[in-house]
Amino acid sequence: MDNEKIAKVLGQLADLLEFTGANAFRLRAYRNGARKIKELPESISSLVDQKSDLVKLDGIGKSVAEKCIELCETGKLKQMDELLEEIPSTVLDLLNVPKMGPKKAAAVFHELGVENLEQLKAACEAGEVSQLSGFGKKTEQAILDGIAIAVAANERILWSAADKIVTKLRSHMQNCTAVGGLEFAGSYRRGKETVGDLDMLATSTDATAVMDHFAEFEDITSTIVRGDTKMSVRLDDEFQVDLRVVPEESFGAALQYFTGSKEHNVQVRSKAKQLGLKINEWGVYKIDGETEQWVAGTTEADVYKTLSLPCFEPELRESRQEFDWAELDQLPDLITVEDMRGDLHMHTTASDGRASIREMADAARQRGLEYIAITDHSKRVTMANGLDGQRLLAQWKEIDAINAAAEDDFVILKGVECDILENGDMDIEDDVLQHADWVIASVHYGQNQPRQQITDRIVGAIANPNITMVAHPTGRLLNKREAYELDLNAVFQAAVEHGKLLELNANPIRLDLKDTYLAAAKRNGIPIVINTDSHRPAGFADMRFGIKQARRAGLTKSDVANTKKVNQLLKLIGKA
Repeated sequence: MDNEKIAKVLGQLADLLEFTGANAFRLRAYRNGARKIKELPESISSLVDQKSDLVKLDGIGKSVAEKCIELCETGKLKQMDELLEEIPSTVLDLLNVPKMGPKKAAAVFHELGVENLEQLKAACEAGEVSQLSGFGKKTEQAILDGIAIAVAANERILWSAADKIVTKLRSHMQNCTAVGGLEFAGSYRRGKETVGDLDMLATSTDATAVMDHFAEFEDITSTIVRGDTKMSVRLDDEFQVDLRVVPEESFGAALQYFTGSKEHNVQVRSKAKQLGLKINEWGVYKIDGETEQWVAGTTEADVYKTLSLPCFEPELRESRQEFDWAELDQLPDLITVEDMRGDLHMHTTASDGRASIREMADAARQRGLEYIAITDHSKRVTMANGLDGQRLLAQWKEIDAINAAAEDDFVILKGVECDILENGDMDIEDDVLQHADWVIASVHYGQNQPRQQITDRIVGAIANPNITMVAHPTGRLLNKREAYELDLNAVFQAAVEHGKLLELNANPIRLDLKDTYLAAAKRNGIPIVINTDSHRPAGFADMRFGIKQARRAGLTKSDVANTKKVNQLLKLIGKA
C-alpha cells in the first residue's frame, strides 16, 4: 500500500468520524497525518516492514502510526469498516460538493436522511436544505450548483491521478514475459485534464498469460468482463481499466483507434474512404470489390502514412485544427519540458511554502532551470502568512544578496503574488511593487462577484504598469470548483493592449488556463507563462502537467515566455 493510498484512507476516516461527532483533536490528528504521509519521501509500507518507529516521523502520532501499521498489514481498517456499517459509503460523495464540507454533509445526512448526490439534489430542489440551521437559500443554491462537480469527480479523475495508475500498471505488466509492446491510449494519452477510464494495449501471442498476469494487479477489486483478448476491471477507487491484447501487426492500428478522439477518428475514416481504403483497430485495408487486403497497421506512423497524413501528436487529436495544419504542412512543433528555462510562480517559508529561497533555487538548478521568481503571497492571504510591503522589501534584499554571492549564472527574480482586492485595488502599494522584477496579479477572494466586477478587477490589474502576469486566470479547481464568471475576451484585449502575460498554472488540480483558452490566447499573440506554483521543491515536477496542457493547445516554444533566456525575458517585460 503506497503513501497516497494510506493518506486517502486516513482522510476518509477523519471525514466519517466527523459525521459521528468525534472530537476535533482526533480529526485534526488524522488529517495532519494524512497530509504528512502524502508528502513523505519514504515509503510508509517499507518502514512498517522494517519495524521502524513511525512516531519518530514529523507529524505522525501514536494513533496515526497504529492505523498505518494496520493498513499495511491487513489492507484495511477495522474502525473504517465499523463506521461504514453505520454510515453509507455514498455519503463521502457529498464531500465533493463545493460549499459542503463534513459538518454540512453530516447535517443533511442526520437531519434529512440524505445519503447520496441524487437525494441531495432532490432535497435542494424541494427547499429542504435551506431550512437547516447554518444553511439558507444562498448556500442551498450553491450546493445545488456544485452537485454537477461532485458527479464529475465520481466519473473522471485528474490526469495526474491516472498517470500514477499508469506508472504502477506499466511496472506490473512489464514483469510479464508474454507482453511484447505495451501502451496506454484514450483520453489519458491525449492528455485530457481528466480521465474517465484507461485503455491499455499489449501485443502478445499468448493473450491468456497476459490477462492472467493483469488479474494479479494488487489494486483490482473486481473483474467486469473477461474474453479471449479483452479484459475489463475496476480498481479500488471504482476506476475502470480495459486491457486489449492484439497481434503485433495490428498494434499501430489499435493504438491509433483507441487513442481517439472519436471526432478525430471520424475524419481519419473519411480520409480512408476517399482513398478507397478501410481502417479499423486491426489495420488499414485496401478495398477491391468484395475483397479486403491488409496494407498497414504495425505502427501508427504507417497507418497515417498510408492515408497520406502525418503522424499527429496524440495531444492534437481532437478534430480542432490538426487536419487544416496538416493540409498546409504547418503542424506545430509542440513544446516540451526540455524547452523550459525558468519557473516564475512559487512560494517559500516566508508565506505558505515548505522550503527556503535557497532550497527552492537549488531544487530548480537540479532540474536544469536557469532562473526562478520567488513569488510569496501578499498580505491579504492571511491564512498563508502573506507578506506586507516591509517584509517584501526585506525578502528582496535577501534575494539580491543571494544573487550577488552566486557562483554560477543562475538568477533569482524578486517577485510577489499580489492579490487583486475585492474593490479592484492591488494588495501591495505601487511604490513597493515598482522595485520588483516580476509581479503576479491573482484573485483569491471575492470569486462569487458578478462577471463584470471580476472582469473589471482583472483588467484593472493588467493596466497597472507594475503588473507582469495574471496567475490562474479563471480560478477553477478541477473536480472541485468551477471557474468564476469572467469575460476572457476583455482580459485578452487588455493583455494585448498593455503587453502583459497570462499564466498556465501547471498544478494538476488547476491547469488554468484550459486548453481552448490557451489556443485563443495564442491567436491573440499573448505570451503564456507555464509555472508550477510550487510550495516545495518536489512541486517543480508538476511542470510536465502544464506542458501536456500546452501541447493540447498547440503551443510551441516560441509561444511560452519562460522558454527564453533570462535577459530575453526581462527585455520582453520591460525590465532590461
